[in-house]
Amino acid sequence: MRANMIRRMATKLQTVRDILQQRCPRCRLGKIFPRSVFLGFPKMHERCSVCRLRFEREPGYFLGAMYISYGLALVFITGVATIFWAITHWWITKDTIWGVILFLPFAPAITYFSRVLWIYLDQTVDPDRS
Repeated sequence: MRANMIRRMATKLQTVRDILQQRCPRCRLGKIFPRSVFLGFPKMHERCSVCRLRFEREPGYFLGAMYISYGLALVFITGVATIFWAITHWWITKDTIWGVILFLPFAPAITYFSRVLWIYLDQTVDPDRS
């Protein structure tokens, strides 16, 4: 039973590593983007170079990724505003404005990273078998 629990934990850690490395959710070998989303504005591959999984299944497919991106942005801005408020004791409005300003450089990376999260979520719920 303990070995089974350790195996599940290792699988979850490997999934997190593959998400951070932006690898294909099916084969875990191919890259979703030609370069890291944290290094600029990468163009997304249409299909996985290894297993040929189509990343954008249909028009409007990444609408769900926008919700993920919105949630990540709220967490980031709230966290920064809370830290600023605890340190500076400014009005919460001023802290929130600074949180938004400091978020802006991270917006492209979070937008692209949310696509990776969406693809993984979609493949978990409704795997593409083609």
